[in-house]
Amino acid sequence: MTVDSSPEGANEDGLAQGLNKRHIRMIAIGGAIGVGLFLGSGKGISYAGPAVIGVYAVTGVFIFIIMRALGELLMYRPVAGSFAEYAREFLGPAYGFVTGWGYWITWTIIGMAELTAAGVFVKFWFPSMPQYLTALIALLALVGLNLAKVGFFGEAEFWFASIKVVTILALICGGIFALVFDVGKAGQAGGIENLWNHGGIAPHGLLAVLLAFQIVVFSYQGVELIGMTAAETKDRESVIPKAINSVPWRIGIFYVGTLIVLMSLFPWDQFSADESPFVKGFSHIGLPAAAGVMNFVVLASALSACSAGLYSNGRLLKKLAEDGLAPKVFEKTSRGHVPAAAIIASGTLMLVGVAVNAIVPEKAFSYISSVATLGGIWSWGVIVACHLVYRRRVERGEAPASTFQLPYAKALCWATLAFLAALTILLAFDEGQRIALYALPVWAAVLIGGYRMSSRNAARKEHVPARAPSAL
Repeated sequence: MTVDSSPEGANEDGLAQGLNKRHIRMIAIGGAIGVGLFLGSGKGISYAGPAVIGVYAVTGVFIFIIMRALGELLMYRPVAGSFAEYAREFLGPAYGFVTGWGYWITWTIIGMAELTAAGVFVKFWFPSMPQYLTALIALLALVGLNLAKVGFFGEAEFWFASIKVVTILALICGGIFALVFDVGKAGQAGGIENLWNHGGIAPHGLLAVLLAFQIVVFSYQGVELIGMTAAETKDRESVIPKAINSVPWRIGIFYVGTLIVLMSLFPWDQFSADESPFVKGFSHIGLPAAAGVMNFVVLASALSACSAGLYSNGRLLKKLAEDGLAPKVFEKTSRGHVPAAAIIASGTLMLVGVAVNAIVPEKAFSYISSVATLGGIWSWGVIVACHLVYRRRVERGEAPASTFQLPYAKALCWATLAFLAALTILLAFDEGQRIALYALPVWAAVLIGGYRMSSRNAARKEHVPARAPSAL
C-alpha cells in the first residue's frame, strides 16, 4: 500500500490545489496582458506604424506554439517549477540550474521594474508621495497576499485580469461605436483607411518592422506563467488545455483587435513612444476622467505582474531546493501549503528595487525590460527544446504520451526555435535593446559559475567519509 506523505490537503509537492477554472483562465489572460501592452505598444507603433499589428499577430502564432508545447509537457507530468524541472529531466542538470535560477532572476528584475512603475503611477494622485514608499507598501502587500492560501492569490489575479479585460473591451467597443456613428472628433476623422493612408502600412521600412518584434515580445512575457500553476490547479486535465486553446482568440481580440481600432481612430504618427495609446484612445472617444481610469488600470497591471512574479519565484525556489540547487530551508511550506520561506526570500531581493527607486535613470525601464526579454526568450526556447526531446522519448517508448499534443510538433518547434534565435540577433540592431546582449556574458558567467559551485558542493558531500561512532 502506498502511503501519501504529503501534508493533509496538499498534493505530492506539498502545495494545495486551490486554483480553479475561473482563476486559471484569468491568469492565462492576465499573463498575456500587461504593462508591456498598455505602455509598450506606443513604442511599437512608433517603430513599425500600422505594420505592428502584423508583428503582434505573427508573434502571437509562435506564442501559441510555445504554449501548446508547454501544455503537452504539463499534461505529461504537472510539477511545481515546471521549466526548471523539465529542463533538468530532458536537457540535463546544468540546463535545469540555469533555467530555474535564470527565470527566478528574470522575474525578480521584472518585479523591481513593476514596483518602480507603481511608485510613478501613484504619484498621479498623490504627487508628494515618495516613490520608494509606494514601492515598499506595494511589495509588503503583495508578499502578504502570496503568503496567504493560493486561492487568495488566484482571486486577486482574477480581479486584476478582469480590470484589464474590461478596459480593453471598453476601448474596442467604444472605438467601433465612434467609427460607425461618427461620434466625437476621433470618430469623424477616423476610418479604416488610416491604416495605409499615412506613409503606408510600414512607413519606416522593413528593418523598423523587424526591430518592433523585440518590443512586442516583452508585451507577451508572462503567458508561460500558467506552467507554474499546474501543480495547484483543480481538474487540470480539462482546465489547462482549455485555457491554452483560448490563447489565439484572446490574442486576436486583446492585441490585434485593439491596435486595429486605435490606428483606425488615429493615424499612427499621432502616437508617441512615451505615451500610452490607451489613454489617447479613451480621451478622444469621450470617456470621462480617461487619464485617471487608465492610470488605475496600468497600476493594477503593474501590481498583477509583480504578484505573479512572486508566485512564480516562490515555486521555482522551492523546486530548486528540492533538487539540491538551493538551500534546503526553501523546501518548506507553511500551514496554508505555500512556500513561505521562498516567497519571503524572493520579496526581500526585490527590496533592491525599492532602495534605488528615488534615483532610477531615465532609461532604466528600457534596459530592465531588454534584459528581461532575453530571459523570456531563453525560457521559451527551453520549453520548446524540452518538448522536442520529450517527443523523441515518446517515439522510442521511453515516456508515456501526453493527452494534450501539439500537432506537427517537430516542424513547428524548429520554426519556433529559429524565430527565437532571430529575435536574439535583432537585439544587436537597437541601441536601447543592445544592453541585453552586453549583460548576457555576465548573466551566463554568474549562472554557470553558480552551477559549478553547486555541483562541487554536492560532489564533496557525496564523498565525505562517514564519521566513526564516538567511543562511550
